[in-house]
Amino acid sequence: MQILNEKTWRLAGMGAMCLWTTVASAQFIFDALPPLPKVVPMMPSTVLQSDTQGDIRYKSSSPYDLDVLLNQPAKAEATMGMGRLILPRAASDRTPVPAMVILPGGAGVIPGRENETAQALADNGIAALVVDSFKPRGISEEMPYALKIMGASEFDAVADAYAALKVLNKHPAIDAKRIGLMGFSKGGIAARMSMDERIRDKLAPQLPAFALHVDFYGPCYAAIPTRKTTGAPLLSFRAGADASNDLVACAKQEAVLRQAGSDVSTVVYARAGHDWESNTPRELTERPYLAGCTIEFNDKDLPTLNGRALIPAGAQPDRQTRYQIRVQSSKALGDCVKVGYISGRDETARSLAGKQLLQFLKARFEL
Repeated sequence: MQILNEKTWRLAGMGAMCLWTTVASAQFIFDALPPLPKVVPMMPSTVLQSDTQGDIRYKSSSPYDLDVLLNQPAKAEATMGMGRLILPRAASDRTPVPAMVILPGGAGVIPGRENETAQALADNGIAALVVDSFKPRGISEEMPYALKIMGASEFDAVADAYAALKVLNKHPAIDAKRIGLMGFSKGGIAARMSMDERIRDKLAPQLPAFALHVDFYGPCYAAIPTRKTTGAPLLSFRAGADASNDLVACAKQEAVLRQAGSDVSTVVYARAGHDWESNTPRELTERPYLAGCTIEFNDKDLPTLNGRALIPAGAQPDRQTRYQIRVQSSKALGDCVKVGYISGRDETARSLAGKQLLQFLKARFEL
């Protein structure tokens, strides 16, 4: 792993705390970010037995951007996938169970959310694999939030999701036809994007598609042009007091997915904010979000804002280059960058969402 000096990390951490109060300060945050850490060296994949659970390893990749994922997948850097698998007590090769892949948010696994959700699923007969998109890419818990959200992209999370689908297909105690995908916040974006049939064709064409998708408050600032989904349904959870979720933009994207072939159901908790499962008290955070603009993708699968390409045509596909381009493209976002949204524990939303999630999964998995 690349070693960075203490001053560099301190500057980045200070920038992550200030968080884009103006366009100028936004650029300072990114200018202060160090180069990306190197990915962790590949290790052998975990050999799966019918009782294998806990920490597992498998092969993944880091495409970073959509055009690399769709058009140059062989150039995406090979990355070791990591995750924590929990099996229900009844799971065995004689009684294979359904499973959910869980993608964390931009801050990673947080207390009260991913691992607790995984345990609740296992208690109800559903295996759960909580993906770690940070550690394989050299990003530690101590690194600043700004580096985390830039260092592992939504398309890296998509690649991790399909890598997890592949490994769960090989697990003797898991039913390959009943594997779903869910994500929180940034992981929710990836769970929603993974419904695109083109992505499935590139990453796991020989396998049964994800049986279902669940998006917990994944922001809707980026709209990929999905013309055909895998056909799997989507359950979308949103919050009325969460400024990071533009409900109108989310409704438009969900309408596109319906038109493209999927059943989409949306639940909105009017008084809830972001991260309602977390153990953090409800408060107005100082984290950034995008609002008032939509990042769209052109015919070359490159992101654009108001018709302006955010990635130059012919840009090198390597992860470090794409990270640097994304850092610099923050200048183009301008007034779209906002600061502060309600986040933290909401017992009502947490309880209701937990029940509705299980109801949806049990109905679709026929439990």
